[in-house]
Amino acid sequence: MPQKNTRSLYVLALLLFLTGVGYLCYSGFTEANVYFLNVAEAKAAAPEQLLSARLFGTVASQHLETLGDGRGVAFLLEDKDNARLTIPIKYSGLVPDAFKPGAEVIVEGGMGAEGCFTATTLMTKCPSKYQKENRRN
Repeated sequence: MPQKNTRSLYVLALLLFLTGVGYLCYSGFTEANVYFLNVAEAKAAAPEQLLSARLFGTVASQHLETLGDGRGVAFLLEDKDNARLTIPIKYSGLVPDAFKPGAEVIVEGGMGAEGCFTATTLMTKCPSKYQKENRRN
Protein backbone atom coordinates (compact mmCIF):
# COMPACT_ATOMS: atom_id res chain seq x y z
CA MET A 1 0.00 0.00 0.00
CA PRO A 2 2.68 2.62 0.87
CA GLN A 3 4.28 2.14 -2.56
CA LYS A 4 1.05 3.26 -4.27
CA ASN A 5 0.94 6.50 -2.22
CA THR A 6 4.58 7.19 -3.04
CA ARG A 7 3.90 6.73 -6.75
CA SER A 8 0.93 9.18 -6.62
CA LEU A 9 3.11 11.69 -4.78
CA TYR A 10 5.76 11.47 -7.51
CA VAL A 11 3.14 11.88 -10.24
CA LEU A 12 1.71 14.94 -8.46
CA ALA A 13 5.18 16.46 -8.00
CA LEU A 14 5.96 15.86 -11.68
CA LEU A 15 2.70 17.53 -12.74
CA LEU A 16 3.42 20.57 -10.55
CA PHE A 17 6.95 20.80 -11.94
CA LEU A 18 5.75 20.59 -15.56
CA THR A 19 3.06 23.21 -14.90
CA GLY A 20 5.68 25.57 -13.47
CA VAL A 21 8.03 25.05 -16.42
CA GLY A 22 5.14 25.58 -18.84
CA TYR A 23 4.18 28.85 -17.15
CA LEU A 24 7.78 30.12 -17.26
CA CYS A 25 8.06 29.27 -20.96
CA TYR A 26 4.76 30.99 -21.73
CA SER A 27 5.56 34.15 -19.77
CA GLY A 28 9.03 34.36 -21.30
CA PHE A 29 7.60 33.97 -24.79
CA THR A 30 4.97 36.69 -24.33
CA GLU A 31 7.50 39.12 -22.84
CA ALA A 32 9.89 38.46 -25.73
CA ASN A 33 7.12 39.54 -28.13
CA VAL A 34 7.29 43.15 -26.92
CA TYR A 35 8.77 45.31 -29.68
CA PHE A 36 11.81 47.48 -28.77
CA LEU A 37 11.89 50.52 -31.04
CA ASN A 38 13.41 53.95 -31.31
CA VAL A 39 11.07 56.88 -32.07
CA ALA A 40 11.67 56.81 -35.84
CA GLU A 41 10.87 53.09 -35.99
CA ALA A 42 7.78 53.55 -33.82
CA LYS A 43 6.43 56.31 -36.06
CA ALA A 44 6.90 54.05 -39.10
CA ALA A 45 5.43 50.95 -37.40
CA ALA A 46 1.96 49.57 -37.93
CA PRO A 47 -0.48 50.44 -35.10
CA GLU A 48 -0.83 46.80 -34.03
CA GLN A 49 2.93 46.66 -33.37
CA LEU A 50 2.59 49.47 -30.82
CA LEU A 51 -0.10 47.84 -28.67
CA SER A 52 2.71 46.45 -26.53
CA ALA A 53 6.09 48.08 -27.11
CA ARG A 54 9.24 49.47 -25.54
CA LEU A 55 10.41 52.79 -26.91
CA PHE A 56 13.68 54.55 -26.28
CA GLY A 57 14.76 58.09 -26.93
CA THR A 58 15.50 61.40 -25.26
CA VAL A 59 13.17 63.55 -23.15
CA ALA A 60 12.38 66.74 -25.10
CA SER A 61 12.81 70.06 -23.31
CA GLN A 62 9.43 71.39 -24.48
CA HIS A 63 5.98 70.12 -23.41
CA LEU A 64 7.24 68.53 -20.18
CA GLU A 65 4.61 68.63 -17.44
CA THR A 66 3.89 66.92 -14.15
CA LEU A 67 0.48 65.27 -13.97
CA GLY A 68 -2.12 66.77 -11.63
CA ASP A 69 -1.61 64.32 -8.78
CA GLY A 70 2.18 64.75 -8.81
CA ARG A 71 2.69 61.06 -9.62
CA GLY A 72 3.51 60.98 -13.27
CA VAL A 73 4.55 63.05 -16.26
CA ALA A 74 3.53 63.88 -19.77
CA PHE A 75 6.35 64.61 -22.19
CA LEU A 76 7.61 64.29 -25.74
CA LEU A 77 10.04 61.49 -26.52
CA GLU A 78 12.56 62.55 -29.19
CA ASP A 79 14.44 60.31 -31.54
CA LYS A 80 18.15 60.33 -30.65
CA ASP A 81 19.21 60.88 -34.27
CA ASN A 82 16.43 63.25 -35.39
CA ALA A 83 15.02 65.54 -32.68
CA ARG A 84 12.17 66.58 -35.00
CA LEU A 85 10.63 63.12 -34.63
CA THR A 86 8.67 62.94 -31.38
CA ILE A 87 5.96 60.85 -29.73
CA PRO A 88 3.83 62.15 -26.86
CA ILE A 89 4.16 60.00 -23.73
CA LYS A 90 1.93 59.89 -20.66
CA TYR A 91 3.20 58.04 -17.60
CA SER A 92 1.40 57.63 -14.27
CA GLY A 93 3.63 56.44 -11.46
CA LEU A 94 6.78 57.29 -9.60
CA VAL A 95 9.17 59.29 -11.74
CA PRO A 96 12.88 58.36 -11.51
CA ASP A 97 15.21 60.97 -9.97
CA ALA A 98 17.34 61.13 -13.13
CA PHE A 99 14.32 62.05 -15.29
CA LYS A 100 14.86 65.50 -16.87
CA PRO A 101 15.01 67.12 -20.30
CA GLY A 102 17.80 65.56 -22.35
CA ALA A 103 17.82 62.30 -20.36
CA GLU A 104 17.77 59.04 -22.27
CA VAL A 105 14.71 57.00 -21.29
CA ILE A 106 13.00 53.72 -22.04
CA VAL A 107 9.21 53.54 -21.79
CA GLU A 108 7.10 50.41 -21.95
CA GLY A 109 3.39 50.40 -22.67
CA GLY A 110 1.10 50.87 -25.64
CA MET A 111 -0.15 53.43 -28.10
CA GLY A 112 -3.58 54.82 -27.32
CA ALA A 113 -6.27 55.68 -29.84
CA GLU A 114 -5.56 59.42 -29.51
CA GLY A 115 -1.95 58.97 -30.65
CA CYS A 116 -0.41 59.28 -27.18
CA PHE A 117 1.77 56.44 -25.91
CA THR A 118 0.61 55.38 -22.44
CA ALA A 119 3.62 54.10 -20.52
CA THR A 120 3.34 51.62 -17.68
CA THR A 121 7.10 51.65 -17.05
CA LEU A 122 9.57 54.55 -17.22
CA MET A 123 13.30 53.93 -16.88
CA THR A 124 16.10 56.46 -17.20
CA LYS A 125 19.55 55.72 -18.51
CA CYS A 126 22.53 57.31 -16.79
CA PRO A 127 25.53 56.51 -19.00
CA SER A 128 28.03 58.90 -17.38
CA LYS A 129 27.72 57.07 -14.09
CA TYR A 130 28.86 53.81 -15.66
CA GLN A 131 31.40 54.92 -18.26
CA LYS A 132 34.90 53.61 -17.69
CA GLU A 133 36.66 56.98 -17.83
CA ASN A 134 34.56 58.30 -14.94
CA ARG A 135 35.40 55.43 -12.58
CA ARG A 136 38.05 55.72 -9.93
CA ASN A 137 40.44 52.81 -9.65
